Amino acid sequence: MDELGARIRNAWEGRISGCMLGKAVERFSTRQGQPALAAYLAGNDALPLRDYIPYTPDLPTPLDKRCCRGNLTRSEADDDINYSFLALLMLETHGTNLTTEKVARTWLQKLPVAMTFTAERAAYRTLLNKAHEWFPEGHAPDFDLGECSDNDYNDWIGAQIRADVYGWVCPGDPELAAKLARADAELSHRDDGVYGAVFVAVLGALIPKSRSLDEAIDAALEHIPPDSGCAEAVVFARNAVTEGRGDASIRARYAGYPVVHTVNNLALVVWALINNPDDFGAAIGDVVAAGLDTDCNGATVGALWALQGKPVPRHWTEPWRGIVSVSLGGYSEISLDELVERTVAVVRQDTSISRSLK
Repeated sequence: MDELGARIRNAWEGRISGCMLGKAVERFSTRQGQPALAAYLAGNDALPLRDYIPYTPDLPTPLDKRCCRGNLTRSEADDDINYSFLALLMLETHGTNLTTEKVARTWLQKLPVAMTFTAERAAYRTLLNKAHEWFPEGHAPDFDLGECSDNDYNDWIGAQIRADVYGWVCPGDPELAAKLARADAELSHRDDGVYGAVFVAVLGALIPKSRSLDEAIDAALEHIPPDSGCAEAVVFARNAVTEGRGDASIRARYAGYPVVHTVNNLALVVWALINNPDDFGAAIGDVVAAGLDTDCNGATVGALWALQGKPVPRHWTEPWRGIVSVSLGGYSEISLDELVERTVAVVRQDTSISRSLK
């Protein structure tokens, strides 16, 4: 396997493993809070978190047993992985000509409404209520798609978790990664909700071609407004690492934010990455143990860490055996090998993308 194929495989392995680690405790974390999560992990000798989470029954909010240590036999269906695969499907169909309108059409064709949440569900509801007629390829919708992002959750984390693949397929081309991520994000999000998606996609495009993670972060910051909440979160996280402050300082700084907001979770992602550039298990383990949106952050950190070109340790990938469950129209399961093959093909077959490899 060449360098491109290895990096793409690493990214899928990192994203899926981080997602499964965090999925086990996603509801526990968001409903019980980080102190309860930390107490559970400590009580089960799982701190620092460096392996899949042990399962204990009869908790106030149950863990997802399927994703816990000893029970994981495949990557269970999750919206984080759904959106990554959906991005791949859209790139296969539209390449770099992806637009927000084409994203909306794909949602209506492929994305079950029951697998959407917060901003995505609100945007979907608007699509269903406003689109009086189906708008096929080449026909514009009969209403302003901007209405879809006029919702109460448009700066929450949803668009940020949809952005990864747009960076993977654009190594060395941050402008194109930003364009693709923005086209997707703007269907449901605005302002920091979009900036978080752009930052993650651009960082993913920059990491493979940068001399260091710090250099990639510096360059990625140039693609979002310097006075945005996302830019401030990245800077705060970097300073926390430099000054030896842990994840508690990030939760304290953003104490008034919703648990699944873009800004506070982006800060944790950047903190975990910078703090653990050479240890995959520490990077995803620390960001999941830090609470907030555990599966989203584990997935994003896992992918970005793996794009550095370092292999994901086998004990993270072996439990799910290369089997990836999804819940999209026409798909219920796909293999890791097929995901890698199809993602690499997108990069090589689209001339707008492949030119950045030369």
